[in-house]
Amino acid sequence: MNLAFRFAYFGDRFFGSQMQPDLRTVEGEFIEACRNLGLFDGWREANFATAGRTDRGVHARAQVCSFLTDKPDRAIEALNRVLPADIWCTGWAEAPEGFHPRYSAVSRTYRYYFSAPGDVAAMDEAAQEFLGRHDFSVFARVGDRNPERRILASRVFADGRFAVFEVTGESFLWNMVRCMATMLEGVGRGEAETGEITRLLTRPTDPRVAAAPPEGLILWNIDYGVPFTPLPIDGKSSRHLADRYRYHVLMAEISAHLAPDRRQPDTPGI
Repeated sequence: MNLAFRFAYFGDRFFGSQMQPDLRTVEGEFIEACRNLGLFDGWREANFATAGRTDRGVHARAQVCSFLTDKPDRAIEALNRVLPADIWCTGWAEAPEGFHPRYSAVSRTYRYYFSAPGDVAAMDEAAQEFLGRHDFSVFARVGDRNPERRILASRVFADGRFAVFEVTGESFLWNMVRCMATMLEGVGRGEAETGEITRLLTRPTDPRVAAAPPEGLILWNIDYGVPFTPLPIDGKSSRHLADRYRYHVLMAEISAHLAPDRRQPDTPGI
């Protein structure tokens, strides 16, 4: 049976998602878990594939992989128990004939989280300029690929202390979302005007915009038009999520206490 799994991970303890010799990667850990369960011997023979790679430090809420196995029940029941705590499956589906997690995707959605966003309304207005089909040479590492991509939805909204850039496209180039995020952050800080994005989209030979740090990026969703049956998160992953949450709350509290009180004048010599 060709099984598809939707899974999530924290990217900060991986050297990216793509398998690399002697390095901890998302694919490497997932394949090792499958081998330990006897789901397949060789990943190539099992046609193991993911929807796409994420760079080191990038996270995923809804990455997707598929592989052939003659033990589908074991995979569904046991994968979450064998995977490391920072990877967990959230759903599964019997892949339809001809399914490939990369090429069968209808669209992908990413979110980028800004911790110090600035003017969210201006960022949202600027994000609309990405809509439609454009040459993203200035906003990506293109290489020998077609630089044109079609953006289906683009917005920036506030979420607690964060601003979130959410973008949906048919496909994306390497570093594309992170370069787009850099530009929007500049708009939020008043360092770039809203119309600057439109200008750069028509100037493919201009210098490339720098990519924002990978830690703020999450692969949020991939649409295949295929329903996934939900899977419960294993206990170790639940504890890992709770520990991460408590850690970040603590760091936010420490930062708030250490930050200078902006209402008071600076103290000379400190």
